[in-house]
Amino acid sequence: MINLAKKDIAHTLGKFIVTAMGVGMLLGIVLIMMGVYRGMLVDAEVLLKDLSVDIWVVQEDTLGPFADASRIHEDLKNTLRAIDGIDKTAALTFQNIQIPSPTKPIRVVAVGFDPYGDVDAISKDRLVEGRTITRSHYEVVVSDNLGFELGDTMNLGRNIYKVVGITHGTVSSGGDPLIYISLKDAQELQFLYSNARIRNDRERGLKGGDSHMVNTIVATIKPGYSVDSVAQSIRRWKHKNVYTGAEQKDILTKNLIERASKQIGLFTAILVIVSTIIIALIIYTMTLEKMKEISIMKLIGIPNSLIIKMIVQETLLLGFLAFIFGNAFSHLIYSKFPKRVVLEVPDAWMLFIVVIIASIFSSFVGVKKVISADPAAAIGG
Repeated sequence: MINLAKKDIAHTLGKFIVTAMGVGMLLGIVLIMMGVYRGMLVDAEVLLKDLSVDIWVVQEDTLGPFADASRIHEDLKNTLRAIDGIDKTAALTFQNIQIPSPTKPIRVVAVGFDPYGDVDAISKDRLVEGRTITRSHYEVVVSDNLGFELGDTMNLGRNIYKVVGITHGTVSSGGDPLIYISLKDAQELQFLYSNARIRNDRERGLKGGDSHMVNTIVATIKPGYSVDSVAQSIRRWKHKNVYTGAEQKDILTKNLIERASKQIGLFTAILVIVSTIIIALIIYTMTLEKMKEISIMKLIGIPNSLIIKMIVQETLLLGFLAFIFGNAFSHLIYSKFPKRVVLEVPDAWMLFIVVIIASIFSSFVGVKKVISADPAAAIGG
């Protein structure tokens, strides 16, 4: 039996391929949007995985240090060690700042930690050049996408810092690059006022700010102890908010990126619907262009089922080729995006299923036109 779909596609092969490429670019953007969402989830967990701590102690009645502003005294890390079950503690600060990069100012998140403390905020697996911070002042470790080289200097506040290490893949929950400085330098940047501000406050009868503050105290738990029990003990006796690692992950992935993920999901759904409509319009146009031929086929006795099969096969092939082109397109451009894009195979398979289902539904417009075709039109011209 003659394959009508094969014959028809061969007749207009160039037009068919170009059409599939156009729809494929739209599907490629759908895959990129899925990858952006996956990238947001990965970015949200970078710091959590690098620090690998069990509990986060923050200011009471806050979701800090990422979702809320949080300020607590640095010396709390010492008193926490007296609590049964606590192994290591460390004080950390997080601050959004603008740094002068070699090309243009870039927004980053500065992580302050004690280089002599129990917890090193810099993962050895992410350190690709140089070393970690070993001094209390004027050393900085930067992300490799900032454009700095080992030995370069940068101005932060009123001081000059030397780049001693470069990391890869270190970003905040919002996708901004991370830089690492010592806790003392970070406290000066975040909590100390300028001389003019201090003089102005003195004239107003106000005292200067306390520089011995941090945004959070993190701690690890000794083996055999329950994380939830230790956290509850800190809440009860220290009157602070305490979050376990799992709770902090929920805060980052739900509170911070929930609205963004919903927006991306809605945009992705709209793109899929638009792709379906475009495929339907293309099939409808292709069907209209060969209505005379379809009428002739019906006139000579070719059954509707065979003609309908042709329309459905063309639609499915168009959707399949569009998916292939879209997948290739997304893999070609995803690395050009400024924030992390993670393309996963399950997402591609899910989109493939959606495209096939959408193609089947899109073919209905052509099928309806075929069924209503009048064989007499072949004679009337």
